[in-house]
Amino acid sequence: MALYLRKKLENKAEIAVWQITETEDELWALSSVPNDEMEEISLIRSESQRKQKLAVRALLNEVFEEKMYLNHHDNGKPYLENCVTNISITHTEKYVAIITHDEDDLGIDIESLDRDFSAVEKKALSEDEIEDLDVEKRNEQLAIYWCAKEAIFKRMSQNRVDFAEQIEVEKFRPKGEGELEATFIHKDEHEEEFELEYITFDRHVLVWLVG
Repeated sequence: MALYLRKKLENKAEIAVWQITETEDELWALSSVPNDEMEEISLIRSESQRKQKLAVRALLNEVFEEKMYLNHHDNGKPYLENCVTNISITHTEKYVAIITHDEDDLGIDIESLDRDFSAVEKKALSEDEIEDLDVEKRNEQLAIYWCAKEAIFKRMSQNRVDFAEQIEVEKFRPKGEGELEATFIHKDEHEEEFELEYITFDRHVLVWLVG
């Protein structure tokens, strides 16, 4: 079993992270995939993507006592068919992570810090955010910006969100773990404020929000 992290938060949410160390066959054995989803996963051409899907299932089996039936709304937001618990899911080639809460809306995102995030600056950051970038930790900071905005995007569950214009993250300096403040600006200019948390581990950054 490759449960890497399981953490209960003060707000009663729970985070769980699975490190993908198994072979694909081992993940099939661990994941208890419902029949209607087995063919869907089997048709995915990328072995890495198949393993990520299976690792999510294995992680659900680890976290929940009962077998969970995972589905997605038309906008891609995941939900559990046989449970009222809210869920958000994220994955990379090496890790998958979920966050759950019985009532509140959620968002979570993970990225590898070995990825080049230079494109994020142009497509997802405002002028103020670009000015706040730290030269020495630029890529790490861009990764945290991206994860934060992705987590908020998942939380809001809206189509056609302009990351640069509609999601503002307050100035921060990258650390091993920390908190972030951000604002989501609706199309009608109504603003919602959010507090996010993040941790870095094994050259990855994980960002989440609850509420």
